[in-house]
Amino acid sequence: MQKIFDLSGRVALITGGGRGIGREIAAMLAEAGASIAISELDAASGEQAVSELTALGVQAMSVQTDVRNPDSVEQAVKATLDKFSKIDILVACAGICVNTPAESTTTEDWLNVMNINLNGVYWSCRAVGRHMLERRSGCIVNIGSMSGSIVNKPQPQAAYNASKAAVIHLTRSLAAEWADRGVRVNSISPGYIGTEMTKRGLSVPEWGKTWLEMTPMGRLGTPKEVAAAVLYLVSDAASFTTGTDLIVDGGYTAW
Repeated sequence: MQKIFDLSGRVALITGGGRGIGREIAAMLAEAGASIAISELDAASGEQAVSELTALGVQAMSVQTDVRNPDSVEQAVKATLDKFSKIDILVACAGICVNTPAESTTTEDWLNVMNINLNGVYWSCRAVGRHMLERRSGCIVNIGSMSGSIVNKPQPQAAYNASKAAVIHLTRSLAAEWADRGVRVNSISPGYIGTEMTKRGLSVPEWGKTWLEMTPMGRLGTPKEVAAAVLYLVSDAASFTTGTDLIVDGGYTAW
């Protein structure tokens, strides 16, 4: 049964793979046998992640990437192909959140959220997708959010919510276009996960109390629980799954 989740011989490129959820995804896919390319804006965290993986005997590399810049994304894909000759898996994980009221969100903040959360996902899918379509094989997982399906409270975050809703629908659109050419495209929508960003939000008493009360399981998820969902979607266990948004939220969106 475990063979269906075996990624031996496959190459995974992970944007935002140097920290948080992305780093845990990199570790889990490596544990399943994949070689890993970390695409990360912060070069130091990318290199640290690679050091940890190579110490475990995993083939890994890091390439500094600004997903807001399509040329930077193309260069990251080229560097990965130069080293590994192929990319079987893309996980587009880089993202940010700005918690400001819609009426006072600056143009700069709005565009930065959209450029990282949405445009960065598209640039990554486009660059890697061309390679996958040529090979007629590949699997993409975009990291969305339950915020793409619901409106969080009490914190304001219209830009984030809109960007993640767009990621989910972009995922469906790519899945429909590319399914008959051998490329599967899915998204994962985490709820409140115990990353450093979420933990900072928990320190605001009204926020943390509401988040946990509105999550039926009554706790934060862990990055590893999101990574396990990614492993399913990129493995042969999900060979008939495309265009799906897999919500991992402890039941938050079930109310």
